[in-house]
Amino acid sequence: MTRTGRGGAGRSEDEAPAGAAAPGGGTAPRRNGTPGSGGVPGEGGGAGTGWGAGTDWDAVAPGFDAGADHGLRDPAVRDAWAGRLTAWLPAAPADVLDLGCGTGSLALLAARAGHRVTASDRSAAMLAEARAKLAGTGTRLVRADAAHPPFAPRSFDVVLVRHLLWLFADPAAVLRRWCALLRPGGRLVLVEGRWKDAGLPLAEVTALLAPLTERLHTEPLSGDADLWGGPVGDERYAVVASPAPPRRHSEIVDVHLFLRRGDEVLLARRANTGYADGLWHAPSGHVEEGEDVRTAVLREAYEETGLRLTPEDVRVALVMQHAAPSGGSRIGWFFEAVHPAGGEPRNAEPHKCDALEWFPLDALPDGLVAYCAAGLDAYRAGDRFVLHRHAPDDPVARVAGVPGRAVVLRESGER
Repeated sequence: MTRTGRGGAGRSEDEAPAGAAAPGGGTAPRRNGTPGSGGVPGEGGGAGTGWGAGTDWDAVAPGFDAGADHGLRDPAVRDAWAGRLTAWLPAAPADVLDLGCGTGSLALLAARAGHRVTASDRSAAMLAEARAKLAGTGTRLVRADAAHPPFAPRSFDVVLVRHLLWLFADPAAVLRRWCALLRPGGRLVLVEGRWKDAGLPLAEVTALLAPLTERLHTEPLSGDADLWGGPVGDERYAVVASPAPPRRHSEIVDVHLFLRRGDEVLLARRANTGYADGLWHAPSGHVEEGEDVRTAVLREAYEETGLRLTPEDVRVALVMQHAAPSGGSRIGWFFEAVHPAGGEPRNAEPHKCDALEWFPLDALPDGLVAYCAAGLDAYRAGDRFVLHRHAPDDPVARVAGVPGRAVVLRESGER
């Protein structure tokens, strides 16, 4: 049986038949080999055990706690781990998820410290051992795949994982999933190591965590013989990581003016800007700090065309959320005004625009910016709320044969 975090198909323990072998599949192992010498490090295997990525953990479970740091039967070893957990976990009570919990020794320490613990493992036999050990503690036991934990995002204050990350083919993806389980201010606690040709060095783990975390604390564990029931000569360590808070989504807001003269609309051809040069676009620009959208469109109209429009001259035509091929998104407010409001338009920014011309709405020029073209299509159709999201390989210009990408949103009251 391939070990994938001793997790299976995400079933709850109540659904798993007692003594059944863990279901196959899941994430392919990243490292093979037998971890370490001079002790049995966590769930990763140990000297002389032959344990590794292909171990049948149901078969191993009955004797698993013979390892000093597995069963924690020696009071000195148990106290050493309890002291570390006290430092790594927040004040009780906190919601703690122990992934790849094995026979539940660390989960038991966390429960005795007053935490609300969920213990998860792929192996039914391991969970049977854990159930007996954790009886009466209120710990929830779940049979599941640690690579794809079946828990809602932001469900836990702590995700605790010991000697498990090294077994996954894509540890970066697994770490992202584990971090997603944490509430704001939560902690990911990893105990890992490097044993001969197996495991993960600390530098690799911290590099994987760097883009996911706001704070990172590491502790060497090799020198604490009490943790392992004796001296060890390989690399063992803990990492306590606080994921970066989710970044609040923000978007540019821009404004566009459809200036009408009968059945015609005014368009400008961009030049010397570095973006969409040579393409036609309606007069437009970004909303500046402190502006509302109406003030912004009046300002842009004056800066680009010399028009002195008043608030009474403009009406909202539509609103569009747009995403560029690069993925950057913005909200566009499209306004309508009718010539000769504000005066006669002129090219007021010749350094950014090399032409200003009227075009029939039903005979628009080739070489339109696709964003603007989608706005004009919606305007002609009377659509008021539109999504327009480019695919990554789409051109900036409207090109025949490329899908338009616009999706019209239904308005309240529509049937």
